[in-house]
Amino acid sequence: MLIVLIVLLQYRLWYGDAGYQQIQRYQQQLDQLQQQLAIKQLRNKALEAEVLDLRKGKEAIEETARHDLGLIKQDETFFQVIE
Repeated sequence: MLIVLIVLLQYRLWYGDAGYQQIQRYQQQLDQLQQQLAIKQLRNKALEAEVLDLRKGKEAIEETARHDLGLIKQDETFFQVIE
């Protein structure tokens, strides 16, 4: 009887709802989520720095407009180099 009880407890330990295999799967999911979180935190920091730059002065706004919209100031000449 004692051996059967030990076998049942071992089965629950390794294969049950909160068994070793399930804990390993949860740990893998947690590791993946932590990696995704770290990537998103880096992205958020970069976006926050960009927002602060845009709030500070016109240089950042002008740089963004030049890069994204092709802004040309008055009395400037635009040259497009095609390779």
